[in-house]
Amino acid sequence: MKRRDFITKAGLGTAAVAGATLAAPAIAQERKVLTCVSSWPRDLPGLGASAQRLMERITQLSEGRLTMEYFAAGEKVGGLDVFDEVASGNSSCYISADYYFTGKHPGLAYWTSVPFGMTCPEWCAWVKFGGGQALWDEVSGEFGLKAMTCGSTGTQAGGWFNKEINSADDLKGLKMRIPGIGGQVISKLGGTTVTLPGGQIYENLVSGAIDATEWVGPYNDYFMKFYEAAKYYYTAGMHEPGGGLSFAFNASTWGSFSEWEKALLTAAAYEEQAAQYEEALANNGKYLKKLVDEQGVQVRAFNDEVWDSFGDASAELYEEIRDHSPLAKKIDDAFQKALREIGGSMAQFEGTFVNQRNRVLGIEA
Repeated sequence: MKRRDFITKAGLGTAAVAGATLAAPAIAQERKVLTCVSSWPRDLPGLGASAQRLMERITQLSEGRLTMEYFAAGEKVGGLDVFDEVASGNSSCYISADYYFTGKHPGLAYWTSVPFGMTCPEWCAWVKFGGGQALWDEVSGEFGLKAMTCGSTGTQAGGWFNKEINSADDLKGLKMRIPGIGGQVISKLGGTTVTLPGGQIYENLVSGAIDATEWVGPYNDYFMKFYEAAKYYYTAGMHEPGGGLSFAFNASTWGSFSEWEKALLTAAAYEEQAAQYEEALANNGKYLKKLVDEQGVQVRAFNDEVWDSFGDASAELYEEIRDHSPLAKKIDDAFQKALREIGGSMAQFEGTFVNQRNRVLGIEA
């Protein structure tokens, strides 16, 4: 091929690509206002800030063609009412944690986090590349929703307690705010569990209506001031090893979007999922130190006896979930298979490296 012919054809190819790139937004020339309701308090560092950042990013990426009208918890509906609000079509989408809605279907918990489940990287690998999204579409589709991940806070703290937890007996009679399947584990061990939106936890803890609570981790928890009522702060809990948060659309609304709009919304949600997780990792160490140094918080870790009791109760619960319905069994089968495959390789490589790095460098847990 002559050099001039090659350049001419290459130029036409470049122009075609550029034209396709520029033409994509033209598909969505009509400006749309989408209403998003959230389970998080407005401006709360971490969760609240992440939700608002996602809203702004969507408007920015779409150059205003998709404008997000955002309502924090309680501004339009209660923090735990967002599922029904969007399923009914009253709002376009919600940002929440789907384990709040296990009363609708226990399988929804697998798309936030479940006891002894996947860490954030493991879960993202399953959802994006291991068939997890297709199952999420199936279960959320039963309620007229289309969901995707938009955040993760990483492995969460075991929680805030007004006494030390040295055995499973210490959980008996304990009133604890803990949602999802993790809450059912505490119930099986003799505790009383309560599901509360974030904005109502502090007042219940201070008043003594609850004895303990889990929330997120040091970065998020610092601003909630739980240390004013409970001084014992437990590191990693069994209940939320680090799945994801949900950005869920009314299915009819989602179906009305162009392919360009769907791609843009998905890209923005995935971007924020990574950003929220990384923000938590960047800040947890600093804020744990502030909790200890400034507020006198006493950091504890659950011992093996307590962990074993959590494991026994979780095993019972998984059997109950599997008995709920064929779809619940299908979800658990897929999740457990992926957990063992992905978690096994993670332990061999990342796990081995981190443990040995910390040993060699003298990094204390």
